[in-house]
Amino acid sequence: MGKRGRACVVVLGDLGRSPRMQYHALSLARQASLQVDIVAYGGSIPHEAVLKHPSIHIHTMAQPRFINLLPKILYPVTLLLKAFIQFTMLLWFLFVKVPAPDIFLVQNPPSVPTLIAVKWASSWRRAAFVVDWHNFGYTLLALSLGRNNLFVSLYRWFEKHYGKMATGSLCVTKAMQHELEQNWGVSARVLYDQPPEFFRPALLEERHELFCRVKKDLCHPIGVYDIISRELENQEPSETLFTTKKNDEISLKQNRPALVVSSTSWTPDENFGILLEAAVMYDRRVAARSEGSETAEIAEEQRLYPNLLFIITGKGPEKEMYEEKIKRLNLKHVAFRTMWLSAEDYPLLLGSADLGVCLHTSSSGLDLPMKVVDMFGCGLPVCSVSYSCIQELVKDGQNGLLFSSSSELADQLLILFKGFPRNCDALMSLKAGAMETGSSGRWATEWEDCAKPLITQAKSYLKMRNDERELKTGVLGCLHNLLCGIKFC
Repeated sequence: MGKRGRACVVVLGDLGRSPRMQYHALSLARQASLQVDIVAYGGSIPHEAVLKHPSIHIHTMAQPRFINLLPKILYPVTLLLKAFIQFTMLLWFLFVKVPAPDIFLVQNPPSVPTLIAVKWASSWRRAAFVVDWHNFGYTLLALSLGRNNLFVSLYRWFEKHYGKMATGSLCVTKAMQHELEQNWGVSARVLYDQPPEFFRPALLEERHELFCRVKKDLCHPIGVYDIISRELENQEPSETLFTTKKNDEISLKQNRPALVVSSTSWTPDENFGILLEAAVMYDRRVAARSEGSETAEIAEEQRLYPNLLFIITGKGPEKEMYEEKIKRLNLKHVAFRTMWLSAEDYPLLLGSADLGVCLHTSSSGLDLPMKVVDMFGCGLPVCSVSYSCIQELVKDGQNGLLFSSSSELADQLLILFKGFPRNCDALMSLKAGAMETGSSGRWATEWEDCAKPLITQAKSYLKMRNDERELKTGVLGCLHNLLCGIKFC
């Protein structure tokens, strides 16, 4: 087998919503100088850097959407049918459509049928097979079926069996590395998620332009006429909710609301109800301070707490359910907006916000939320749900705060935003910690140190195996010819 100089990145999901695999593709192209084929579903638009890179080629698979129309009573049959269709499609792309690579890099989960198809393809095409463990697929399936379900047990067996066959493995936390080694027989290197270079604090001009672009989205509340709607009604064209432009000079408004951002996939492993309950508590506590205010001192204390605007980004199955709940909240000092931003505008939103909130709890308890990594890259402090390994990323009291209940989150919002925007020392302290965390590591450096050696090692190992196979074939051919010659004599 000659040198191919190619890698194939496999994502059985929406590529635009798989940032880590996009970053892998960029690093394989930029840092390993490989031609990169990406096999994935379409949907959301990937980052511009991926689309424009001349060495990256995207092969889009069609999603079997008709399966979602089958009745829920046929759910077990639906699972099997969906897996079969996906398996067939993956085989077509990996065996036929994509040029033969030196290495396959596959995202896990989903595990079935991805790991099986990629293992078969790697054997057929004599390529290395590397798994990037983001989580455990069987734990995600267990959220809907239960841990003791037969399908979950079978899924776990396939995930473990084919995961052990990989030439090399990467994972996202030390806790996952330990689990893989102790209970799965898989030796994996930890490649922590790190923000790429385009996640950074936004410049004042970039903030103003972003808020001008999303002004229409901010104008339309979720079924109610709220504080943000009222503020936007009487604005000048040169104004946004947060900034103003006068004589070509842009400045932040002193009476602006605090901007809190949360990114969610609207799935059961993120209890969004915690955030809604905390918002109600914040709203009531701030409102209570102003009711019956008879002295200037009390009125001034009430003004210490800003209005809050929560912008929730993402797509997912539970979005509509929570939007209906938001409509019924009747809040006076808090507003919500849900939106989906382009891959270029999302980093700008994080870089313009005052606080991030993460509700990710992990189905396995062993992975870390990449959204928090992106927030730190933008110098954005985070309030995050506490779970087993989150402290590998969020250092409580340094770059963020951890909470376990809605009341704790409400308390944190009151503490952090007291005196906003000028005299919120607690928030500024966390922001400094987030800036330090975000600047201490970047994706390209982490990939160079952790992933590139594994990729090189996997390719070398496979080359050695292929050379041995070719040598064995050559020796057997020579013996066959020799025996034929003796027989002829």
